[in-house]
Amino acid sequence: MILGFDPGRDKCGVAVLDINKKILYNKVVDSDKAIGIIEELIKKYNPLKIVMGNQTTSKQWKQRLKDNLNLYINLQLVDERNSTVEARQKYWEMYPPKGLTRLIPKGLRIPPRPVDDIVAIILIERYLNKNDQ
Repeated sequence: MILGFDPGRDKCGVAVLDINKKILYNKVVDSDKAIGIIEELIKKYNPLKIVMGNQTTSKQWKQRLKDNLNLYINLQLVDERNSTVEARQKYWEMYPPKGLTRLIPKGLRIPPRPVDDIVAIILIERYLNKNDQ
């Protein structure tokens, strides 16, 4: 199991994938609740690693995780460039459009909700793909 974390100022994306890249959990959470949710997910899924994006607020969040959790789990930073754009595309793969939305060209579709949890999934996939080579 790997826990993915896309840190942010207001909201964060959290996901858990198994070694076969099967999504076991994904959710967008308020930043002030992220530590508690990560703690619950660690207890429930016992991940081998936490994968986190390396951009905007990663340094502060890395320290917050270390300060607030008894981290015995390896924390790995992953390049998160263009992950939001990729997540918007992946959203429509995970949740195919219905009704009139199907008629909108793919490049113009905007997901109806934040995609931070899908970014967390992408971060895990990037980590796994990088380490498969």
